[in-house]
Amino acid sequence: MARQKDMERIKALTGETDETLITYLLEDAEEFALAYTNRSKMIEALEKPVRDLAVIALNRIGTEGESGRSEAGESYNFNDAPKQIYDVLNRYRLARVGGKVHEYKPKDDA
Repeated sequence: MARQKDMERIKALTGETDETLITYLLEDAEEFALAYTNRSKMIEALEKPVRDLAVIALNRIGTEGESGRSEAGESYNFNDAPKQIYDVLNRYRLARVGGKVHEYKPKDDA
């Protein structure tokens, strides 16, 4: 779920004011990060990569399907995501063993 703090940071970084769009991008980025890392819940360490993925998706609106572009002597190449984002996601990725993911789930103290 998109948090207000993340939304405010993306607004400040990009100048985008459409909160609905930012919410959708953050939710999609969070779903991607959880699926990629085989986790069921967000952890604090994944918050920045999720924001970064949302900003990348925002910046790529209108260029879907392109692998590169050249305009006015400048060349742009669209990769999946920068390596540093995958480095963080890989650090918190859970392994599948026997088709199951073994994620630590704290016991309730109730």
